Amino acid sequence: MATKAANKSAENTPSTGSTPILTEEELLKMPESEYMNEAQLAFFRARLKQLEADILSNAGQTTENLRETQFVPDPADRATIEEEHALELRTRDRERKLLKKVQQAIARIDSGEYGWCEETGEPIGLRRLLARPTATLSLEAQERREMRQKMFGD
Repeated sequence: MATKAANKSAENTPSTGSTPILTEEELLKMPESEYMNEAQLAFFRARLKQLEADILSNAGQTTENLRETQFVPDPADRATIEEEHALELRTRDRERKLLKKVQQAIARIDSGEYGWCEETGEPIGLRRLLARPTATLSLEAQERREMRQKMFGD
């Protein structure tokens, strides 16, 4: 068991920095007084950078898939292939929008604004940021915004 913990610790140490990257469990055990300290920001930066790399990798794979044009004489098969391509392009479009949000979140880490609600200035909360690392609003502010959109169609 001790070797497993040692391996996990070694895996979580970034190659460029001296601060080890926390695990989710360690992050959640930290006291509220340490909200958005250096270790927590390093954790979220690493998570966002990994998400960014995954999205960019998927985009490259999509490009390769679309280049492999298949000429199929059967109209039904051709329609299926075209529908798969359209679905893949829609997925990449959503990922492109997510990539923009990820890059904005990394910029907020750099500026010291990450983890704080845009609307109220209150902490967004670690659990919410773990679930949605690109969140810019606290849960309460997000619920208010969604309620306004539902009522007024904004």
